[in-house]
Amino acid sequence: MGQAGWTLVELTVVISLIVVLSTLALVGYGSAITRAKEAVLKEDLFRMREAIDQYYVDKQRHPVTLESLVTEGYLRSVPIEPFTNSTETWQTVEGEFNAVDPLGEGVFDIKTTNEGTALDGTLYVDW
Repeated sequence: MGQAGWTLVELTVVISLIVVLSTLALVGYGSAITRAKEAVLKEDLFRMREAIDQYYVDKQRHPVTLESLVTEGYLRSVPIEPFTNSTETWQTVEGEFNAVDPLGEGVFDIKTTNEGTALDGTLYVDW
């Protein structure tokens, strides 16, 4: 009588299928995490730029620092940059000289210091 069981070939095929499927799932998971971080980064940049613009409309000058937006009530807190997990890695762009703000001081724009490339091929620093 033959014994019931798996042959070596059957086991190899099953294990190979499991490895291929788990690799596909892992790649999909990694890109989903990156897409989520990119969405958070875009939203944070949009909200901070909106707060900077509102501050300028209200006070006729740019905020001195990002913390000024928090202390003046335009933001609850400085967002954590999703790729570096830090609030210290935002790069501020200083305002330019103009007639309304002759000192040209303060935060005119905000960018990330992450020099990576997004899934769509653009650079994060260009957002």
